[in-house]
Amino acid sequence: MTALTILLVLVLVLVVFGLLFRLQILTSIFSGSYVKEIGMSNRVNAVLMLVFMVVGGIAFFWSFSENFNKMNPPIASIHGHAMERMFWTTMLVIGIAFVLTHVLLFVYAYKYQHREGRRAYFFAHNNTIEVIWTIIPAIVMASLIFAGWKAWTRITGPAPKDSVVVELMGKQFNWLVRYPGRDMKLGVINYRLIDASNDFGFDLSDKAALDDFTSIEIHVPKGHPVLFKIRSRDVLHAVYMPNFRVQMYAVPGMPTRFWFTPTMTTDEMRAHLGNPKFNYELACNQICGKSHYSMKATVVVDEPEDYQAWYAKQSPNSANADMMASYKKTSQAAGLGKGGSAGARAAAIEETGEMPAAPLSAQASM
Repeated sequence: MTALTILLVLVLVLVVFGLLFRLQILTSIFSGSYVKEIGMSNRVNAVLMLVFMVVGGIAFFWSFSENFNKMNPPIASIHGHAMERMFWTTMLVIGIAFVLTHVLLFVYAYKYQHREGRRAYFFAHNNTIEVIWTIIPAIVMASLIFAGWKAWTRITGPAPKDSVVVELMGKQFNWLVRYPGRDMKLGVINYRLIDASNDFGFDLSDKAALDDFTSIEIHVPKGHPVLFKIRSRDVLHAVYMPNFRVQMYAVPGMPTRFWFTPTMTTDEMRAHLGNPKFNYELACNQICGKSHYSMKATVVVDEPEDYQAWYAKQSPNSANADMMASYKKTSQAAGLGKGGSAGARAAAIEETGEMPAAPLSAQASM
């Protein structure tokens, strides 16, 4: 308590001295005896503004060019080229505005530094300037938004009927991946059925869920549209795949979607980069907790026949003895009744219904 009292007294003393100093300055101003001397620091700071502009500008453009390939990996999807054009058009527009305004900022700081005998010109309003800096940015912004809207509606709209469907579920701290089985339908899931053996919460009383299967890696065929159905089990995540120019949030309680067509297999990209260890990657770029760094998965782009062979080797849920045994216990514990079908359907997060026809003719014949 004593220390707090001493601290408060010191603060009050400083406040009093500050007020006395301010009072002395105001008295000098009113009496006409106040003279504020401008030293060399004014000139030095004006010159430093120009130095900072030149040095900072060089460092900025050097850093940009030096790291360009890291920020801009090769494109491996059809829609990625449209995304790229839109991105760099936007960057060009805002880059010109950024450079122009900052050059003027530093040049004006030097040009209009304090000089004896100079008075600043002041005007309160100028209709011409107001019109110029309102209408021009509005037109540019509207054009960029319209172009973005067209691209957005194309990639989030209905996917082609022959799309390969993959569901991605983000959870702290990994990605869950599931594919529809031979019936090409994603089965019902229910959050009340989630346990260590049933990460998705498959309702195995639904026949469509019995032949679904999960995978650690995400396999997709080259040259075929791929529809990602995206959801989150806990917090906000994001599906980010830079080579495909794919970015979509995984939002709890709100399924999202994104479709694209890959154009280069993993092997082709490895040859293109000269890097035999390269893998396409799905990374979460939203800070989702202390182990956010582990929120990633490998994406493998196969030739269609290789994808077909991989698909044929996958084991359906019905072959997972642990999941089947666990489902019986969790469905009873959740009060879903024998078989669990009616209760599970009522409590299901989403019933996806019938999926499009098989994406590959060979797959459909299995």
